[in-house]
Amino acid sequence: MRPLRIRRAEDALEPVGDGKSAAAGGGMVSTASPHATAAGVRVLAAGGNAVDAAVAAALALGVAEPQASGLGGQSSAILHLAGRTVTLDGSSRAPSLAHIGSFGKGERSNGYRAATIPGTPALLGYMHLRYGRLPWADVVEPSIRLARDGYEVTSLQHALQERERPNFERVPSGSGARYFLDGGKPYAVGARFVQKDLAALHETLASEGFKAFYHGEVADTIDKDMRANGGFLRKDDLAQVPWPVERPALERRYRRLKVVTLPPPAAGRTLLLVLMMLTQVHAKVIREQGTAAYHRMAETFRKALLTRVERPFDPATYPQFGMPTIRWSAAKRMAASIGERVDPALPRAEPPLEAADTTHLSVMDRDGNAVGLTQSIERVYGSRAAADGLGFLYNNYMLAYDTSNPAHPYYLRPGAVPWSSVAPSLVFHKERLWMVMGSPGSERIPPTLAQFLSHIVDRGLSVDAAMRAPRLHCSIAGRLSLEADRFDPAVVDGLAGLGYEIDRREPYAFYLGAVHAVVRRAYGDGFQGVAEVRRDGTAAGPAD
Repeated sequence: MRPLRIRRAEDALEPVGDGKSAAAGGGMVSTASPHATAAGVRVLAAGGNAVDAAVAAALALGVAEPQASGLGGQSSAILHLAGRTVTLDGSSRAPSLAHIGSFGKGERSNGYRAATIPGTPALLGYMHLRYGRLPWADVVEPSIRLARDGYEVTSLQHALQERERPNFERVPSGSGARYFLDGGKPYAVGARFVQKDLAALHETLASEGFKAFYHGEVADTIDKDMRANGGFLRKDDLAQVPWPVERPALERRYRRLKVVTLPPPAAGRTLLLVLMMLTQVHAKVIREQGTAAYHRMAETFRKALLTRVERPFDPATYPQFGMPTIRWSAAKRMAASIGERVDPALPRAEPPLEAADTTHLSVMDRDGNAVGLTQSIERVYGSRAAADGLGFLYNNYMLAYDTSNPAHPYYLRPGAVPWSSVAPSLVFHKERLWMVMGSPGSERIPPTLAQFLSHIVDRGLSVDAAMRAPRLHCSIAGRLSLEADRFDPAVVDGLAGLGYEIDRREPYAFYLGAVHAVVRRAYGDGFQGVAEVRRDGTAAGPAD
């Protein structure tokens, strides 16, 4: 990539009053909640490093964005500290009582049996213990205050509560509805939402350490709750949760930038394969934004996603055998196989549209240390069952296991980790860390991030313009989801004529991911950040 485009992209950023784009001199935080962003900025201003700020923001997100994350879920992170990059796999685990024959219809998606052993508290605690700077209690404090004092429910949360109300009602105990609905109905927009039980749990973690989630009274409470409601999670499972696994990162180049991301069980390799295939397309074609460019993108997404499905890698063994699916020879061969129409050789059976939710945050401190962290409870509001007396939602990651092939690395068995689509990533310009980026969106994460980066690299857009640009996704079967009203109608018609099934989405569709990214300027001083317009969040940083 020509340096001129990086300089132009940085100079073109326009900070706005709603916090969707920002500039600062002392670091940058971007999250899906203004409360979480404020927590991270406060920690940076108090002398914390990027890890301290990321942990504070992540805990606050679990309070302010409970539909997407929380203590009951799992998290993955990529860290760049003092010139060293490391990835952290904070996957959840299947409980010891979970077997293929243990589930009735719908029990892997809703209710107590859908829950795996949470990995988020262990990952956040480990990150801070190993790499943080401030006292643990100081990092947890913003989330305590937020849960205790409450915050105003957003229009997005109101809409999601309305959409998920039938799933809340399917949980016989009504625990999730009791905590996260207002008398069985969605909270009104602007209503103050206070979580006293969750505040008390965070206070326990602040005073006793994150291990208190997995032992003692908290574990006993979870065990009792699960037994009373037919769930599989037990205090013995909680006590045996391992430390997060530090894994070597994967890296490849897109044009002249180096992209570093997460290995299995995450989907970083899929993101890299998409970028490697797009590298075979001349930037001029992408800049034209015509039918040909979007056809190339759509077919690239299909082939990369199919490769991931057909070639799953065991996270415990992939370093030994390498990653053949992200060799340049394979990427060039796959790119060359794209024809003038939808490839009929790819599967055409269409899976159900996913209603998954996740959240991502990006942080840089004044020294250029950085964290990209993606956390989730799987589907929107997870299992829709909440831990009685503790105030957090259990996840429904049982959905993320294979149930048909016992040789599959993510086959459902006790202690197994679920498959994940997350891909928090670092981008280096001239070997210096330039950007941290990530997105929620299940299988749509690699396409979302690839489009975001392509808009900057190939079109020279600023990071805020790249985040706001029209977005599309194509499933393996050829269903092309796009913000139809934001694309040239002739392009949409042209794509339909090539054989795609057009799935028309509203402008700035929630379905099409949510980029949260921060930049340390390569040409000039200071930091820049963007927060997705499709979500509620903001970007901000300390002044100096």
